[in-house]
Amino acid sequence: MIFAHPPHPSELQGSGIPHKTYSLSLAGSSSSNPARDPHVIPTFDSTSLAEPKSPILYLPPLLSSLPANVQRPPLSHEHPPLITETRLPDIDPASLSLHKSLHQFRPLNTRYAASLYVDAFNWHELSLPADEEREWYCVVFRSKRKAGSDGGSLYEADKKAHEEAVGNGGLILYWYGIPDQQTGMNLATCIWQSRKHAIAANSRPHHIRAMMLAKDSYEVYDLERYVLRKVAGETGVTVQPFVGGDVGW
Repeated sequence: MIFAHPPHPSELQGSGIPHKTYSLSLAGSSSSNPARDPHVIPTFDSTSLAEPKSPILYLPPLLSSLPANVQRPPLSHEHPPLITETRLPDIDPASLSLHKSLHQFRPLNTRYAASLYVDAFNWHELSLPADEEREWYCVVFRSKRKAGSDGGSLYEADKKAHEEAVGNGGLILYWYGIPDQQTGMNLATCIWQSRKHAIAANSRPHHIRAMMLAKDSYEVYDLERYVLRKVAGETGVTVQPFVGGDVGW
């Protein structure tokens, strides 16, 4: 999948999904603008998302809504995730456990765009039932927009591609960052129930539209692929480079 920016809290207003502003500070963060609390997520559009005027220190995970027949676990009152309007068609028990754990998914500091994937997020804080065993497919996007590129059309196409991917099945989480104000580099990641789900999403019409728009919008666009692994007898997860073959079911 190719996304420049996901649906943000401001985009969810009027969709039937309750909107509220939440905050969480990250280690290594500082503010050069004392007039605004840098820990509060502002309301912004594609322009201010690509070129923020002040630091945004917390970006919650964007989790796919669960199938209608699956009860949604209670959300944290302090730092709840965002959820999509479109629901997943299905989810297996181990992936449901991961979905619940990913409510707390976050970057470790503001330098995530330059960090190794295994070091960028709080993988060590994720906990699943000990008896479960599963692998998930992770895709990482490291990007830098071209100076002066128009992000409006791409932003809208990416938003549609994201909801399309959820409805197509398999997409558990999409997390997106903010471009580093010094380097312009950004990092985003998707976690899929399987590699087959991710490959299937590539052929969907909104994804193809987003790809066509993206090819002329980025100076740098690199993909990395990983396997998120949970083994029976342990509660934690590990992140390892993808070396080939099927991942997940």
